Amino acid sequence: MPMAASDIKSMILDAFPDADIEIIDLAGDGDHYKAIVKSAGFAGMNRVKQHQAVYASLKGKMGGELHALALETSLKS
Repeated sequence: MPMAASDIKSMILDAFPDADIEIIDLAGDGDHYKAIVKSAGFAGMNRVKQHQAVYASLKGKMGGELHALALETSLKS
């Protein structure tokens, strides 16, 4: 069963409460998303670490309920 965009956003917000998050359904199928995440919580992290932190916030849903998630992350000023 596909994962709802609102669930993805909620899980990321749990890890990064200050984040500005936009979730885009890339294929209209609830299985392929893009997340644009801006957070001050990314301070001191390179891009790879930022992405790892976002994937970790999804608590194992990647590859299961959530098939694909493209990420665009940046430091929120």
